[in-house]
Amino acid sequence: MTETFVLIPGRTARQGCGISEGKFGDNYQQETNLLLVAAADMERLGLQDGDRVRLTSPAGQVEVPVTAAKRDDLPAGLLFIPYGDVSCRLMGGDTHGSGMPTSKGLDVQLEPIRHDQ
Repeated sequence: MTETFVLIPGRTARQGCGISEGKFGDNYQQETNLLLVAAADMERLGLQDGDRVRLTSPAGQVEVPVTAAKRDDLPAGLLFIPYGDVSCRLMGGDTHGSGMPTSKGLDVQLEPIRHDQ
């Protein structure tokens, strides 16, 4: 089952603290490699914290673990992931002259990865 969502990458406080340890440190890597999903969407899709999903955009595809966002922090239909390697793989290369590719409001397909796949 594949569904369309809107992905909103951004920065987090934990990511900012982790960068002082380096991008290859555990804190930074854990923060930038985890997809936040609205609790209602997690329940509807039968996902549990730590389950893996495949995200596909016109620019690329990644597999990433999920966790439920705190209630009311993220509305149903939206996904959040901190800026990093994973989010960059889903962005296109066109910067429209700004130096930064479009990174907000990316349409992505989400497919749960079941253990039998």
